[in-house]
Amino acid sequence: MPLPLLILVTRPVLGPIGGTDADADGDAGAHDRAGPGFVRADAAHPQVSVLDLGVTRGDGVFETVMVSAGHAPAIDAHLQRFGASAALLDLPEPDAAVWRAAFDALVDAAAKDFPDAPVLAVKLVLTRGIEGTDRPTGWLTARPAPDFRAVRERGVRVVTLDRGYRHDVAATSPWLLQGAKTLSYALNAAAVREAARRGADDVIFISSDGFVLEAPTASVLVREGDRILTPTPELGILPGTTQRRAFTFFAEQGLQTGTVRMRASELARADALWLVSSVRQAVPVIDLDGSPRSVDAELTAGLNRYLAT
Repeated sequence: MPLPLLILVTRPVLGPIGGTDADADGDAGAHDRAGPGFVRADAAHPQVSVLDLGVTRGDGVFETVMVSAGHAPAIDAHLQRFGASAALLDLPEPDAAVWRAAFDALVDAAAKDFPDAPVLAVKLVLTRGIEGTDRPTGWLTARPAPDFRAVRERGVRVVTLDRGYRHDVAATSPWLLQGAKTLSYALNAAAVREAARRGADDVIFISSDGFVLEAPTASVLVREGDRILTPTPELGILPGTTQRRAFTFFAEQGLQTGTVRMRASELARADALWLVSSVRQAVPVIDLDGSPRSVDAELTAGLNRYLAT
């Protein structure tokens, strides 16, 4: 796999940026206020300190954006969610104009460096920075996305796993950061490994009191007759950017869409299930907890064509 392209965001947040002992001119962070607020860097060389709280504690947020043929249809929604995640972590507000300009510059560079890549995965990362400096760290990477065409066609086997929280945890315990896209993905990775141990490919999380939540890296879509449903973000799950685009597609097909509280038992009665995410797009669930599921191949193919544009 080729090294990604890298841009360091030198002015990642709005407002003043704290200084460090290295700022000897008495004007802390003055260099960060000049220029576009970002600079191209070499991903083959170290760029982030081992003392960065994003490295040592996972204290930061990220977004992964699909770019197809130089176009990122959901970039504005991703930037909005990026800011919302930062707010949930009490991070300074990202400078959306700087991040958007850096994103555009990276996509332009990637078109030259990866001319044969039909799809790119661009990752935006904001951390709290080195402890005690009050200087958040920001960067973006771009690399060719894996080819998910086969899994979109064949589907995935899924198991349901208990998330360990009640459905109302976002309201009762907001410090647990449900609904934020944080760098702390150890739990999600562990869940996918558990799925593999059970002979499955992916996971749908269930609240401790029996409500459907989300997958580790995707939103859950359920078809019931002429309705397409997804669990409501009020359950403390990540609002899905791809899910919203999928709802637009389904509405154009004459289907009703909505967000609901959904019991785990309803998954077994669904006419179809999908997991949707930015880069993998829509993959049908072909087996749930060991029970085969029906797949609408034509509708799935149409949805993925839509998401790719």
